[in-house]
Amino acid sequence: METLDKFGLAHCDLPTMMWNVAVMLRVVAVKIEGGATSIPIFFYLLATVAIVLYFFNYYASMLVFVLVGCRETGDILAGIMVLSISMNSLIGINKLFYIYRHQDKVQSLVADYVAYDRIAPWPGTSALMAELMRSVKKRLILFWTVTMGNAFIFNLQPLVMPSRLNLYDKHVVYGLKFILGITNYPIAIVNIVACTFFICYITSSIGGLLIVTTGYSEGRLLALSQEMRDLWSDAHKHYSENFEGDSEDKKAAKELNNYVKYRLQVIVKSHAINIDVIKKLEGIFRNAIAVEFILLTAGLSIDLLGGLEDTYIILPFSLMQVGMDCYLGQKLMDACKVFEDAIYDCKWENFDVKNRKTVLLMLKISQRTLSLSAGGVATLSFECLMAMYKAVYSAYTALRSTME
Repeated sequence: METLDKFGLAHCDLPTMMWNVAVMLRVVAVKIEGGATSIPIFFYLLATVAIVLYFFNYYASMLVFVLVGCRETGDILAGIMVLSISMNSLIGINKLFYIYRHQDKVQSLVADYVAYDRIAPWPGTSALMAELMRSVKKRLILFWTVTMGNAFIFNLQPLVMPSRLNLYDKHVVYGLKFILGITNYPIAIVNIVACTFFICYITSSIGGLLIVTTGYSEGRLLALSQEMRDLWSDAHKHYSENFEGDSEDKKAAKELNNYVKYRLQVIVKSHAINIDVIKKLEGIFRNAIAVEFILLTAGLSIDLLGGLEDTYIILPFSLMQVGMDCYLGQKLMDACKVFEDAIYDCKWENFDVKNRKTVLLMLKISQRTLSLSAGGVATLSFECLMAMYKAVYSAYTALRSTME
């Protein structure tokens, strides 16, 4: 129970959340913590079996059904739905293979974030940081719940909607019959249920890594923003607690600026580390996210082509992924804007020349907004999300007019 409790909102510190994600990813044979124990061979076998089943069901059987089965039956809608599911499900596998290939870089990134967390935020912003990390944990739980809930609901279709189009029979059983020469509905059910949970599981787990890392960087930026705004008042408080006399004389001005200088050095160092880890994160996942956007655009276009009345069960899985990625990118950009405003609002006009120069340098650096991107082409944001929806609708209308 103590172990399960660490997955709840009672534990919102970065090391615990990284551990949460690491435990979830170990099930699919991904090790993101360099110093952790080796992954048991059972999980490697489990991941291998799941991947083989996935490609058999969603690609070998899909190609056979789309190229052969649909022509025999004339059921174009079934082919569209099968193709849509295959396109959307490939997103998780793409990210999984990408992490397998760059596992050493991911481990280095996680180590950098844990090391960054050892640099404690300023005591005056500790409560704010704790509140922000609690919000990050809520995002993590929500994303995992919606993604896995979608898998559960999808797998209930044969029970609650037996009269609807049955992909298990038309798609998987057809693939078993065509490729292996057997027709077994229970085997098809087990295969497709296992693959659905596998795809949603890896999507939610890898998405969880992005949520935790970007959320922590966002939280540190907002904490630094609060620290900048309180800088001058904290300097006066420090002077009144450690020195005697009027805080407006020349001696006081020197002590106040010495305090400001020290605090600015700490803030500059923390901000520089944050920039480095975000650039490292963006460099690792930018290509995987670009492929994800291409697949989602194609998959959503096919969903619309098949008609929402028949493909609506697939949409939450697709929309949650692209929506969360763009949401994380937007929140990071918003935090950068807050930090930039806080620098200008730090009462720098009261500082001496050296500290003013430091603030000016910080202001110039902060104007280079940190962001996540899809292949370095599109910046993840709400604007990008709307642009993708427009592209999907344009592709759908073009395909629809062609079919008609």
